[in-house]
Amino acid sequence: MSTLHISGLQKAFDGHPVLHGIDLTVKSGSLVALLGPSGSGKTTLLRVLCGFERADAGTVEIAGRRVAGPNLHLPAEQRQIGYVPQEGALFPHLTVAQNIVFGLPRAQRRSHHRVAELLELVGLPQSYAMRAPQQLSGGQQQRVALARALAPSPGLVMLDEPFSSLDAALRVETREAVARALAAAGATAVLVTHDQAEALSLGHEVAVLWRGRLLQTATPQTLYRRPATRELAAFIGEAVLLPGHVENGCAHCVLGALPLADGAHRVDGPVDVMLRPEQIDLLRPTDERDGALDALVDDVTFQGQDAALTLHLLSSPDTVRARVPGYRTPRRGERVRLAVSGRVSVYPR
Repeated sequence: MSTLHISGLQKAFDGHPVLHGIDLTVKSGSLVALLGPSGSGKTTLLRVLCGFERADAGTVEIAGRRVAGPNLHLPAEQRQIGYVPQEGALFPHLTVAQNIVFGLPRAQRRSHHRVAELLELVGLPQSYAMRAPQQLSGGQQQRVALARALAPSPGLVMLDEPFSSLDAALRVETREAVARALAAAGATAVLVTHDQAEALSLGHEVAVLWRGRLLQTATPQTLYRRPATRELAAFIGEAVLLPGHVENGCAHCVLGALPLADGAHRVDGPVDVMLRPEQIDLLRPTDERDGALDALVDDVTFQGQDAALTLHLLSSPDTVRARVPGYRTPRRGERVRLAVSGRVSVYPR
């Protein structure tokens, strides 16, 4: 297990900055999900960490050993990093076992060193060792790619959007298997992804990269409940943003006086109030609850396990979005009452 420490990392291509002073620490044995939209610099950061690209400034240390810095650039093969690319990139002319041991010394390749152990670690039967990669499903191939990355006992494992080509059901199953394997191996890992659900479900911490800058690094719960900026709130999941003001430690908006989240901005004045659609509880028209408001269901988007609603408040011209379990989906035009649960974040205007 190794700690990854990045300080002041910068990278530009043809004079155009891509990474702006990245600072990030990944604790030994933890998994950090590096999340960002396309063009945010995720792939560039991964390539610099792996040694495929040279940093322009800043330092990278793995297990206390500096691998990149001023006048220093260790090549990829000397960094002790396991790399899992998109779609696995297994060699079709080699068996599963031969793929797993591909990067090991010749003697270990001949003896299929740790193949049975690694297959068990990634949740595959030992009998798969002599199969060709094309005889496996996409999810199974990704597990083999992870076994190959873990075979040299690397200090750090980098996963480059490894589940992006899988269908929804297989993606969930595979990422759970990969998470178990990394935890069992005690590996320090960085997962690069643009998938928010993937980042929030797998990462011990999530680092959000936005236009080459790290906007926030936090636990998934903190990132979702207390995003640092309104742009980040809108990027992570779905956000309901309403104009309002802070007064006497509460956020006041069309939904009433709402308690502030711990650590939220508490200076009196105009703000944007942020809550999540699932914080809006739908009640029956006859239900009594403090602060409840009457509304009409303007629009319904049924999505199976849940449904997205647009609600028109009867006390004002405003609409808000809510999310309810699928079995409780109301009809368009139905009259309901709504109330807010939990605390809200605010952003000064």
